[in-house]
Amino acid sequence: MTHSKADLVIRDAAQVVTCVGEPYDVGVVADAWIAITGETIAAVGSRAEVEAAVDCSGAGVVDARGRVVVPGFVDAHTHLVFGGSRVEEYALRMTVSDPSSLGDMLGARGIRSGPMATVERTRRSSAAELVESAAARLAGMLVTGTTTVESKSGYGLSTASEVLLLEVNRALDANSPVDVVSTFLGAHGFPGEVARGDYLRCVIDEMIPLVAAAGLAEFADVWCDDGYYTAAETRTILQAARYAGMEPKIHADAYSYIGGSDVGAEMGAVSVDHLNYTPRPVVRRLAEAGVVGVIMPALDFAVRHPRPFDARAMIEEGMTLALATDLCPACWVESQQFVMALACRNYAMSPAEALWAATRGGALALGMRDRGVLAAGCLADIQIWGVPTFEHVIYRLGGNVVDQVLKRGRVVVDRGASVGGRVVVGPGAPAGGRVA
Repeated sequence: MTHSKADLVIRDAAQVVTCVGEPYDVGVVADAWIAITGETIAAVGSRAEVEAAVDCSGAGVVDARGRVVVPGFVDAHTHLVFGGSRVEEYALRMTVSDPSSLGDMLGARGIRSGPMATVERTRRSSAAELVESAAARLAGMLVTGTTTVESKSGYGLSTASEVLLLEVNRALDANSPVDVVSTFLGAHGFPGEVARGDYLRCVIDEMIPLVAAAGLAEFADVWCDDGYYTAAETRTILQAARYAGMEPKIHADAYSYIGGSDVGAEMGAVSVDHLNYTPRPVVRRLAEAGVVGVIMPALDFAVRHPRPFDARAMIEEGMTLALATDLCPACWVESQQFVMALACRNYAMSPAEALWAATRGGALALGMRDRGVLAAGCLADIQIWGVPTFEHVIYRLGGNVVDQVLKRGRVVVDRGASVGGRVVVGPGAPAGGRVA
């Protein structure tokens, strides 16, 4: 007896990679079907299993023969919204053998550099300019398979500017197929025009209540590192944010270990991100506390990090990991496929570990259990790859294996016209906008 009627069926996939198991168990199903009803997955399995569970008659069909079906990527750490770029700074860094001389070289050429240069450019940008530039980056993420993106504020460093960045996130979420999840990161640095103590009080007493009252962010984040916020300041800010209804995240141990990851374990943060200098006993504490570790291979690559994070140690200690782009002016990368390739090549992660971390792990780093997996009852956020096995994604360097992307059961990206066009639309199929 069938229980529901399918609107769309993905049939005959060479592999459906469900990611439903424990960390890093990707759960490959061969010769598989997926039935979708509305925005959610109704059934996954063999043809017989799916047709026994769901009425597939009259449904639209996506023929996935010879192809791989995986969950949409969930990118759990980005700085999606910012003004301008730092391309001149980045290009100059390529040729500098002595990092200590970089500041003088940039100054001699009149090039403003570092996060505060981005703060200045962001403050000078209008809301429309910020929406336009971020929307272009978001479109690049979508066509490479990302269906949910976390986006932090943090390049405003004033109440008005931080609120504006979060309002831009809201506009992006409303006008893109991609779900944009907001994180308040007013504690991303200290503006030069305000004394440190005054700015700290502003974050706690003014920004957090205003952001919370407007419902502009689900999470609050702090950069805990040498030269930024201390562990004690981080704890105070995140306690205030949690009281206001925003769950804590932490930029910790990126360039030093000053106790930020300990605060994350103590508070049971949703995630602690970067973790380059985290001692192994603290990694164990984070794992025991159920804190997701968000690691960003592309950031290490872009800045030529002196101490790359140790992914294998984190996995061995039982930590749940998420892979993220860290898209920002210092690390302009939109593709989680590229991040996976780096994770495998430079950090000894297996393709299965990398895929799980870029999908299910990313969802858990946002406290979400309705995506990042292909299972009945979950959102139909799905990628279809034009490759015979999922391992090809980390083998075909610099490319894009995506043929189609479905968001909430609708085809929103269809590159099939350029690769042979294998979408067959039948009665009852969602129309779905398309991005060529």
